[in-house]
Amino acid sequence: MKAAIFWGGLFGALAYAIDAPHRRIVRRNLRLAFPEWSRGKNRRTAKRVFQHLGAALVEICQLATYSKSDVVDRVRIVGADRWRQALDNRQGLIIVSAHLGNWEFGMQFAACFMQKPALGIAKRIRFKPLNRWVHHLRTRFGTSIISQKGALPEMRQTLRRGGTVGLLVDQSRRREGVDVNFFGYKVPATPAAAFLSIRCKSPILPIFCIREASGQLTIHVEQPIKTKWSGDLRSDIQANTQLITDAVEGMIRKYPEQWFWVHKRWKKYYPHFYPEYQLRRKRRKTRELRREQRIAAQHSSESK
Repeated sequence: MKAAIFWGGLFGALAYAIDAPHRRIVRRNLRLAFPEWSRGKNRRTAKRVFQHLGAALVEICQLATYSKSDVVDRVRIVGADRWRQALDNRQGLIIVSAHLGNWEFGMQFAACFMQKPALGIAKRIRFKPLNRWVHHLRTRFGTSIISQKGALPEMRQTLRRGGTVGLLVDQSRRREGVDVNFFGYKVPATPAAAFLSIRCKSPILPIFCIREASGQLTIHVEQPIKTKWSGDLRSDIQANTQLITDAVEGMIRKYPEQWFWVHKRWKKYYPHFYPEYQLRRKRRKTRELRREQRIAAQHSSESK
């Protein structure tokens, strides 16, 4: 534990010093989410974000060598009774979490704690060797991992069999996302958890794996989301997705240095907050337009 914090923190501090693009993104995101902070606090927190990510990376590498008993011994849990009670529900359980603390460690602990099959949704990593390694890491204790594309039918079947579905709900690039307020700004959010809860009558339980000041990883099992049912499906999905987002935001506010701030979370509605992203997007569109023009000109010459 101490080695992970020391070496990971050292690596993170180095990354903070040399990775200017991501450093700017983190500081801009923090300024948007916490406008009341001073520049000094913003800068210190941004550095701790990098140090935390470095420690999390070392912990994940250590995790690959751990047995089930090692994982259980490494993690403390707060709110275990809530989790056990939710697992007794015959209509399945939806666990929602975020890229906060060490979410990979939390996923491994969940498989060991529940001792029953669960279904997780994850985005594929483009680099195939790394994707295979991460997939093996995530599934070695019995958790099934499927791609988020087209995952809804299998998630529904899992819940109707009384199983557990786990979702990271703090990022969304999907066009079918619903709009919610996150730190006071509009962002798209995945409606999957709210939709499944409505259709399958499954409870939603927020669970987060947080690193304490001592380095101890602690699973925080929060109160179940008190979902709203009005009979209007669209309105209910939006309202319950907002409740889930509020739970995530509340935990991030408690541990701001442990969230994945390097993600351009607000770019859909506030792209001006990331000028470098706007510039790259403009250049990409220009290249695509030129390529289409060349193809059109080639087809025209061939037809003549």
